[in-house]
Amino acid sequence: MNTKHIAILLGGTLALGACASTQSEPIAPAPPVGPGAIVGTIAADRNGDGIIDGYYTADGIYSAFQAPPCPPPPPPPPPSRSGERG
Repeated sequence: MNTKHIAILLGGTLALGACASTQSEPIAPAPPVGPGAIVGTIAADRNGDGIIDGYYTADGIYSAFQAPPCPPPPPPPPPSRSGERG
């Protein structure tokens, strides 16, 4: 190794060391857990359709997920003005 390489390594180390902080920064809260990922529970698919319906707690009590109903499908598009008319 020659002197240039050592100088570049030392300069990079000093530059990155200046970015380091010794102050204690607040830690972000954990993101919310999704269905089937609730800590201490077991996911349950009671009707066998492959979608998680609820969960069992550690003491064996079943709790169903409470979700709002799905919105109705959009109305069909009107017929096109072009094409065959009969």
